[in-house]
Amino acid sequence: MLSKSQRLRELISAPQILVMPGIYDGYSARLVAGSGFAAGFITGAGVSEASLGWADVGVMSYEENLRVCRAIVGCFDLPTIADADTGYGNAVNVHFTVRGFEQAGVSGVMIEDQVWPKRCGHMRGKAVVTTEEAVARIAAAAAARRDPQFVLMARTDTLATHGVGEVIRRLNLFAEAGADLLFADALLSVEEIRSVVREVPKPLTVNMGFGIRQRSTTPLLSAAQLQELGVAVVIYPRLLTAAAVEGMNKAIGALQQMLASGEVVDRPDLLVSFEQLNELLGIGELQSLERRFASRA
Repeated sequence: MLSKSQRLRELISAPQILVMPGIYDGYSARLVAGSGFAAGFITGAGVSEASLGWADVGVMSYEENLRVCRAIVGCFDLPTIADADTGYGNAVNVHFTVRGFEQAGVSGVMIEDQVWPKRCGHMRGKAVVTTEEAVARIAAAAAARRDPQFVLMARTDTLATHGVGEVIRRLNLFAEAGADLLFADALLSVEEIRSVVREVPKPLTVNMGFGIRQRSTTPLLSAAQLQELGVAVVIYPRLLTAAAVEGMNKAIGALQQMLASGEVVDRPDLLVSFEQLNELLGIGELQSLERRFASRA
């Protein structure tokens, strides 16, 4: 039986593009698994925003991120890549960060080349570390793996600061340092995507950011279009987080209307039933365990 990391590697190398929705909690993890997707990307921005209530500008610590990731992988069986930000320090910190995430049960980890505190990849004002420090992070991450199948995803944010030539140069260096999967964040055009795919030796990931109104970032493309360009993996890190907030906005608005009118109306169009929620969250399995092991008075 293949491990989850081995399954992830097979999915990355398959001819069909790997679609990885962003997950950030138990709800999103179980929804993605129940919808037939083969893998999930644990979005650092989503974990930070949902757990701490602050935008993704480096507020979340290593321990907080690790705690949430451990809980997520404990409730479903899909391969996952966790977002470990910059590795939370120098190359030595990266070593222990990778060890921690591997022990937590994720199937791979992403390390990026921003300075700390980092910013969400689609925000302005990003800055990156030197090439030497960036490569040292990836080399330390690669050496830290106990399981050689554990996937190392290396991300660069240099497009905004240095241009596409530096993106390609760094990704090639990351591949030489041991990265298995490459990620150039916030590419600005189809031609840039095509150019990076052509010039790097390892599979490339592209991020699709739905809901960004000022689209000075990657154009929205279908998975089929990205596959034609040679992209191996596409992630949708903010789709479910943004959808969840919109759903809660609508529910809060409905509650405010009921309070103002004094009329109480059930709104099944706005929320799943109690029974559906429990089914999603594994009530059947829990009841089976109770029947098997719980003492009977």
